[in-house]
Amino acid sequence: MQKARIKLACTDIDKINQVSNSIKEIAEKTGVDMRGPIPLPTKKLKLATRKSPDGEGTETWERYEMRVHKRLIDLGIDERALRLVMRVPIPDGLNIEIEMLNV
Repeated sequence: MQKARIKLACTDIDKINQVSNSIKEIAEKTGVDMRGPIPLPTKKLKLATRKSPDGEGTETWERYEMRVHKRLIDLGIDERALRLVMRVPIPDGLNIEIEMLNV
């Protein structure tokens, strides 16, 4: 049996939820077994910079943080379901990986 492992990664959680919900609807419509979306640990990228450019004055810092949210979806493969998943509109900034596995 084959299955597809879909990995989603994005800085905006709403985009990930939107795409995973549309994949879930496709799985329910075609009757394919689905596991997920499984939330993976969120990667937090942090950056701190000084506010004053010349180093004079009080030490004030600006702190920036970017969060990368990830989801994992396992789908049992059927050709019709895979074609429908390929046609899902993917918003800008969302990375998607589809991997075929033999189980």
